[in-house]
Amino acid sequence: MTENSNQLRNLRVAILATDGFEEAELLEPRKALDEAGAKTTLIAPKSGQLRAMKHDEKAGSVKVDMTLDDADPANFDAVLLPGGALNADALRVNQRAQAFVKQIDAQRKPIAVICHGPWLLISAGLTPNRTLTSYHTIQDDLRNSGVKWVDEEVNRDKNWISSRKPDDLPAFNRATLELFGDSKARSQSA
Repeated sequence: MTENSNQLRNLRVAILATDGFEEAELLEPRKALDEAGAKTTLIAPKSGQLRAMKHDEKAGSVKVDMTLDDADPANFDAVLLPGGALNADALRVNQRAQAFVKQIDAQRKPIAVICHGPWLLISAGLTPNRTLTSYHTIQDDLRNSGVKWVDEEVNRDKNWISSRKPDDLPAFNRATLELFGDSKARSQSA
């Protein structure tokens, strides 16, 4: 156990993903959250296993904990959206995924998003007047949706953290733990 093992104790984090997620962008933040005491739940459109990618090569797989059909956003305190172009492109058109992030954001619960993950936020109509970073190839999509796009390792805008790519994961993980910890402290004092 690390000294931060209770920092996020009992914080319930939904990880939304599907086949083609960028392996490091799901596994590394999930490990950091778990080590900080959070309870992470991998939620996907289908049950079973999800196939990972390492850039453009097939990688390992992970077990789905819950389907979107069974997931209630009210039962979660925060959301992690890993990237991967195939993953993000499939999730962005999933009505349940859109509804999930809309409900989380409406309650100002924290959302951590990396790489192509912001596509879901665009399709859910949540991005106007926000500041985000992302993988550079989707910056036009973000700008066209009303985002002020910045080329930064990590960016925090209210209840959102965003990063560009796997190289940014150390900064993304630190910022995510801080944002999720701030949110937990606020909810405990409310």
